[in-house]
Amino acid sequence: SATGTHYTMTNGGSINSSTHLLDLLDEPIPGVGTYDDFHTIDWVREKCKDRERHRRINSKKKESAWEMTKSLYDAWSGWLVVTLTGLASGALAGLIDIAADWMTDLKEGICLSALWFNHEQCCWGSNETTFEERDKCPQWKTWAELIIGQAEGPGSYIMNYIMYIFWALSFAFLAVSLVKVFAPYACGSGIPEIKTILSGFIIRGYLGKWTLMIKTITLVLAVASGLSLGKEGPLVHVACCCGNIFSYLFPKYSTNEAKKREVLSAASAAGVSVAFGAPIGGVLFSLEEVSYYFPLKTLWRSFFAALVAAFVLRSINPFGNSRLVLFYVEYHTPWYLFELLPFILLGVFGGLWGAFFIRANIAWCRRRKSTKFGKYPVLEVIIVAAITAVIAFPNPYTRLNTSELIKELFTDCGPLESSSLCDYRNDMNASKIVDDIPDRPAGTGVYSAIWQLCLALVFKIIMTVFTFGIKVPSGLFIPSMAIGAIAGRIVGIAVEQLAYYHHDWFIFKEWCEVGADCITPGLYAMVGAAACLGGVTRMTVSLVVIVFELTGGLEYIVPLMAAVMTSKWVGDAFGREGIYEAHIRLNGYPFLDAKEEFTHTTLAADVMRPRRSDPPLAVLTQDNMTVEDIENLINETSYNGFPVIMSKESQRLVGFALRRDLTIAIESARKKQEGIVGSSRVCFAQHTPSLPAESPRPLKLRSILDMSPFTVTDHTPMEIVVDIFRKLGLRQCLVTHNGIVLGIITKKNILEHLEQLKQHVEPLAPPWHYNKKRYPPSYGPDGKPRPRLNNVQLKPIAEEREETEEEVHLLNSTTL
Repeated sequence: SATGTHYTMTNGGSINSSTHLLDLLDEPIPGVGTYDDFHTIDWVREKCKDRERHRRINSKKKESAWEMTKSLYDAWSGWLVVTLTGLASGALAGLIDIAADWMTDLKEGICLSALWFNHEQCCWGSNETTFEERDKCPQWKTWAELIIGQAEGPGSYIMNYIMYIFWALSFAFLAVSLVKVFAPYACGSGIPEIKTILSGFIIRGYLGKWTLMIKTITLVLAVASGLSLGKEGPLVHVACCCGNIFSYLFPKYSTNEAKKREVLSAASAAGVSVAFGAPIGGVLFSLEEVSYYFPLKTLWRSFFAALVAAFVLRSINPFGNSRLVLFYVEYHTPWYLFELLPFILLGVFGGLWGAFFIRANIAWCRRRKSTKFGKYPVLEVIIVAAITAVIAFPNPYTRLNTSELIKELFTDCGPLESSSLCDYRNDMNASKIVDDIPDRPAGTGVYSAIWQLCLALVFKIIMTVFTFGIKVPSGLFIPSMAIGAIAGRIVGIAVEQLAYYHHDWFIFKEWCEVGADCITPGLYAMVGAAACLGGVTRMTVSLVVIVFELTGGLEYIVPLMAAVMTSKWVGDAFGREGIYEAHIRLNGYPFLDAKEEFTHTTLAADVMRPRRSDPPLAVLTQDNMTVEDIENLINETSYNGFPVIMSKESQRLVGFALRRDLTIAIESARKKQEGIVGSSRVCFAQHTPSLPAESPRPLKLRSILDMSPFTVTDHTPMEIVVDIFRKLGLRQCLVTHNGIVLGIITKKNILEHLEQLKQHVEPLAPPWHYNKKRYPPSYGPDGKPRPRLNNVQLKPIAEEREETEEEVHLLNSTTL
């Protein structure tokens, strides 16, 4: 056992005894070591189980060629499962991209020559298309042309408006109905739940085949309906579903929950890889944002899964531009030092937007949960879709698919651009077409575009707050990037015009001469997009890499880093939680966030159960309980496990038995072993005690006993206990005093304690506090031992305590 200053962690036992966690029988009991739904896995137990399996395979591999083949298959199964996950993720992402593009264009019209072509593909083969009106061709018919035979005029506009709303509502209704009827888990982004699952929580069905199928279909419908959501977050969920399904083909992963989570980490990297065409960004996203346990082996496998997924998507080429992403851009001018100021201002805007969005969205989601409105998810989706469609159609920037909008905002104004954002007044003397066009005064088209973009910005901000969290698949990446890109483009045009009209100012004088191209508004849109996404999710490294992979803007890493870091600092000033952590807390998932610091001065004894008012700790004894006693204890309590002690008199700890394992082992023994009855003695010891001749056959359950449960002493500071739970992924930890069991701390107890401390902030200890004798003894102020019942100390240590200069105790009424 490893002994610290004030706590003890026992793990392993003596050298000569069995070193692995489960002292298995020759025939393991089927079902022992598995978990119920909505329970937390025991990482330490799962890792030990895997080491034992590995040891067994290695010891047998030299026996025969067949055993050697099995060991090779076992070694390669990890690479095989991530390859299959990458292939499936890439194929599904390509399918979703193509289908979503086609259905988005279906709201506006249809291609008569080939119904399966979207607007752009329809006009590719047309000879009648002009460069200025490249989106108009006789093969593509708007709904007004088909229904009333008019291409122009108010009648045509109204008919197109009505059809746009009709298709948007149809897609939204179909999406929410499929989710509600077939797979309720397919709604939302999926990333908060995947973070929770990767931290060791079990949500059965969340990554199942029905969820995968319905999420894939409804994601296309939700994106096509024009709601303010993206497909990028849900693609991580889709990839993780693929990883989970393929892991069942390999016993190494299907029987071990900790190993399965390594596959899911790699799958989430593949999901981001295909969502953004950013394989390296995907690996970093998995590492920084979603994974709880990320060994080096998982890093390589994540890298490989992301590579395979990106390769498959590139082969499908869903955008027809030989790129992995829709908005690949190339800028022709470098950035200048004075531009860092507007970039940092965009970072501040991103942080403020992130803080506002998290608070507003969580308040709305909490209201939805607590009012009648939450009982009608279909109606809510229909209302949100109707409002979105009605307001979005008149504005060309909100009518556009959000990804197309971002592409237009990122694009630099070249000589061949026909967008109104590029309606600058041209210099008549410029005869030759060059790549870098000098800065020019804005024309009327640019000013009207800015007004429309301002309206689009307000619309997107409001609608995204109400859309994220409704019962359809909804990602947050694209709407956040769109808000940032709109703000960035407006700032970019403002700086560009300022530099044009005031090029003699000292900040512009060095770089912006007359006729020089020094400001790129598209770059500001890119930086704004990164800042807003960073403000909402609080990602840093992975976000910068995703954005530069997404746009190919390698030389713009410094502006991106400055903006993303600023947005994180500003966002953190209003609250340290990102949107995913906030949703995890809202849903009450048992997630211990590694980013949170524990700064309080409580002890293990203040958090452990039982409390003073609770009944005594439910324990099992080593060899003097019957099957009936144990069954009664299981029926009367709802605890997940019970400490096993030597006897009621000594209270010395022997091990820990899980409730599920006890139930399964007793049921199995009654079916398979003769003579096991209610009065049979249950024995957890190595040697069965001598029993009277007429007594029924004893039941040996040492095989299900965890001989090395983690223990801490009652004086262990809670900051160390929280650290142990985070780093080792514990499910529970026993509290002892001189080897005697006092109580138990579970993950749930820690989360309740943290929540209570947040509500009543405890004063931080002064610097001299740590130099004093900090931990109270087991004796009261009168020098006598504290009262105990069955050798379990009942009075909380923090109570009835005299403060002396030697012993300072700063806990107030916040003590749990």
